[in-house]
Amino acid sequence: MQIAEHETSLLHKRVLRLMGNRFEISVLTTDESRANICIDAAVAEIQRIEKLLTTFKDDSDTNHINAAAGINPVTVESEVIELIQRSLKISAITQGSFDITYGSVDKTLWNFDKDMKSLPDAATAKRSVRLINYRNVIVNEKESTVFLIEKGMRIGFGGIGKGYAAEKAKTILQHMGIVSGIVNAAGDLSAWGSQENGEPWTIGIADPDARHHPFSSLNITNMAIATSGNYEKYVMIDGKKYSHTIDPKTGLPVSGIKSVTIIAPNAELADALATPVMVMGTDAGLHLINQLPGISCIIIDDNNKLYTSSNINIS
Repeated sequence: MQIAEHETSLLHKRVLRLMGNRFEISVLTTDESRANICIDAAVAEIQRIEKLLTTFKDDSDTNHINAAAGINPVTVESEVIELIQRSLKISAITQGSFDITYGSVDKTLWNFDKDMKSLPDAATAKRSVRLINYRNVIVNEKESTVFLIEKGMRIGFGGIGKGYAAEKAKTILQHMGIVSGIVNAAGDLSAWGSQENGEPWTIGIADPDARHHPFSSLNITNMAIATSGNYEKYVMIDGKKYSHTIDPKTGLPVSGIKSVTIIAPNAELADALATPVMVMGTDAGLHLINQLPGISCIIIDDNNKLYTSSNINIS
């Protein structure tokens, strides 16, 4: 996903690596020093969220929850409780195709490198995901605790965390008076306001076969977009491409879809819906999106056929 370039001295951008991904923060303002102060505040907010959610530092709320799996509930920040609750709701509406307990999967089965020549057998794959079950995440809102019922369970926010961070950064910028801007968290993108000329932002939708050349574009404002695709990491087996995205129910990688783009009111929701639509497949995925008010979807399948939800027009 790319932001279309616009020649204006008032659009101030910063690109940096956060949460292990490429972030691009763009604000429209007449004052460069003010733009930098505002972007600094947005970056600080993303870094705060990263410390809270990361699985790479022992002292994060996420790792405290994982370390106590099957042992005892853990007290965590209220915003982590709320994020988990929203994640569990998405798990319910996607029938488990989105599941923050995916961290339990046996990673040794899925290296997705050139040495991977075959898929594991179905029984082995099924065993690898036996601990993935969002229903075994017990949230006590009153006590602000989270408990994973089974030992070995692990949660992770890889499917929703970047979108959440983008949305929180946008809120910081808006509170500081930035009326137009874009926060792009590695393709999970939230845009508000408009370009200098008053037109909506033009967002390029990446071509799965040529990532740096958009196959289409959308004009949006006060909306978010997220894309999930098999072009990031995949393996070819017997001439068929398998995505690094694992179906939580079978333990096997998904196939059939090259990319899913979700357009939603906020980046967290867009981020969280993109991957499960890939898992569900074109028909079931579109059926789900068509039932969700204010959500749109673009799917490109392995045969380069384009599908859209019933409420979208693309150029």
